[in-house]
Amino acid sequence: MSKKEKILVAAQELFARYGYAGTTMKMVAEQAGVASGLVFHYFDSKEKLFMSAGSDLIDTMILILRDRIVDTPNGCEALGVFVRAYLQFTLENEKTFPTVIRCSPFSDDNPDLDRQKIGAKFRELIDIIEEILRRGVEDGSIADLPLTQTAFMVYGNIVGAVRTRFLAPYEIPGLYDEACDFVMRSVCAPSAIR
Repeated sequence: MSKKEKILVAAQELFARYGYAGTTMKMVAEQAGVASGLVFHYFDSKEKLFMSAGSDLIDTMILILRDRIVDTPNGCEALGVFVRAYLQFTLENEKTFPTVIRCSPFSDDNPDLDRQKIGAKFRELIDIIEEILRRGVEDGSIADLPLTQTAFMVYGNIVGAVRTRFLAPYEIPGLYDEACDFVMRSVCAPSAIR
């Protein structure tokens, strides 16, 4: 792992644990085992480091999600795979994923950050959902629903489950499974649900 990658992982872990306000560049340097000046060399400011940390996680997630849905037989199956893979990614990256929650257009943790830039990055995920929905409407496995609005509703359901899992004091057994099942029941044609 390069020093830049070590810095990014350290930042993801620290932002996830302490949030934007509670994380310093010095903390990131110490966690990464590098000099503070190197952190500033790669990332001019804490804001740029924070945005890079969140963007990197989303880019990694997008690659995984696209890979998982590529061979699905229809839109409904692709949607189920997408939702399960998204939720599984949060569990597999439990130490770093809360950075995505904090660096989100659905969070008011940092109202001074570039909301347009953050929104554009998250819109990539919503666009994938919309592509899946369009495919499903075309192949008959998903009900004929307004695509953009439904994509946002599906993503809102996923975000709600993730935020509940990571940020709320509730232990809800089977939350992720039910979140996925709820999405499938809500949008898939009855004949497409197994």
